[in-house]
Parts: sequence; C-alpha cells; structure tokens
Amino acid sequence: METIKEGDFILIRFKEKRYLKRVESDKNFSYKGGVLYYKDLIGKPFGISVGGLQIFKPTLEEIILYGIKRETQIIYPKDTFFIAKKLNLSEGKVLLEFGTGSGAATMVFSSAVGERGRVYTFEREERIFQTAKSNLEKFGFSQNVVIFNKTFNPAEVEGIKFDAAFIDVREPYPYVPQVWELLKPSAPIGFLLPTTNQVQELLKHLNPYFGDIEIVEILTRYYKANPERFRPEDTMIAHTAYLLFAKKLSM
Repeated sequence: METIKEGDFILIRFKEKRYLKRVESDKNFSYKGGVLYYKDLIGKPFGISVGGLQIFKPTLEEIILYGIKRETQIIYPKDTFFIAKKLNLSEGKVLLEFGTGSGAATMVFSSAVGERGRVYTFEREERIFQTAKSNLEKFGFSQNVVIFNKTFNPAEVEGIKFDAAFIDVREPYPYVPQVWELLKPSAPIGFLLPTTNQVQELLKHLNPYFGDIEIVEILTRYYKANPERFRPEDTMIAHTAYLLFAKKLSM
C-alpha cells in the first residue's frame, strides 16, 4: 500500500473546495474546521478522511488546475489531454512544441511520451520560461523535457525527426514549412488558436504541406453529485480555443 511521505503532494478536499499542498512535517493547513498537521499524515494511506477533510493523491489534471504557477493563461486539461491523444503520443514518441507557456500542456505531453520519449519545447519570454522550467522541475516532469529559452529555431533540433508537433503561438503561419521538414511522414501536427481569424489564416498556409485537417472545440459540463438535486453545475468550461489538427503530406 502506498503511503504519504515527506515531500509528497496531496489534494485536500474540503466541502466543494480543493487544495493542492506539499507535505512538510513542520507545516500545517488551516481551514474553517480546524488545523491539519502534515506530520500526522506521514505513513498514512492516500484516500483517508481527517477532520472533515479528504486526502487524495493528486492526478495530473489536479496538479495543473491547483498546483502550477501561472504566468500565462494555461491550456485547460480538457484540451491538453485531447490534444495528446490526437497527436497519437505514447511511450517513446518525440514531440516538438512551441511556445511552452507555463508548462501545463508540456506536463501532459511529458507524461504521454514516458521515460523513453522526449519533448523539445521552445519559449522565448525569459520570465515565462523560468516559470515553466520551475513547474516542470517541481512536479517531476523535467527528465524527458528539453526546454529552450528562445524563439523556435530548427537548428536547435537538427537531425531529429519528430513523431508529432504542437504549436501555440500568436502567428504560427511562417513556421508551417519549417515544421513540415522536421516531421516524420504522415506525422500529426496540432495548433491552438484563440480566434476564428487565426484559424482562417492558418488554413491558407497548410496547403500543400498538410492534409486530413480537422478543427474542433471542446465544451465540458460538470454535474452536481447530489442524488436528490442532480443537475448541471451553475457554470461550465465552454469555449477556450479552437484546436486544429492535420497530418504531414509527402511531396
């Protein structure tokens, strides 16, 4: 049985609130019901209830939502997990990504490609780069990630043929031919685009490099887990961005 150790991250559930905390024996968590001393959790199994609190091992989604420091608007987990599957990421795959942002999507990609895979990611803004680097290291996703503090430059990854690529920058259009050169035949590529104008402009640049184009948005609605008053939550995570996917054409 896996037990809670010093330095572990835990997800604390109190009523409708969730908190992601690190277990440090000399610290505590104060809440309306009292005080939780982390030292009392060490050696206990995950999933216990203590003083009206539920203590869980956090999932990757929860780490992203409640744990990482944000310098930019993160890509929501509803989008990132879908992106990872559409890019066909699995153990041992090699992914090209830019820009990194706060590293939320990079964490999902890192988890998907596993120990034998690699994620090469570019972030040009120094402040954002440092935040992403810190997030990746803090939560254990840095070992298979190579992160560059610069605008995407093909020379930095010369000789690598990528299984997939993901691009989240304001103007991705000039990079289309460069990324095409770096991808394996038929490899998938994904773009995150906030506006319809960006989608329309990108479509003009994909031919003749990429085919099998799909555009999607993901809407998520949660429901209240109450058998007597089962109904949707008052708010939902609706449109966050347009996701465009395509596959490399051989020329």
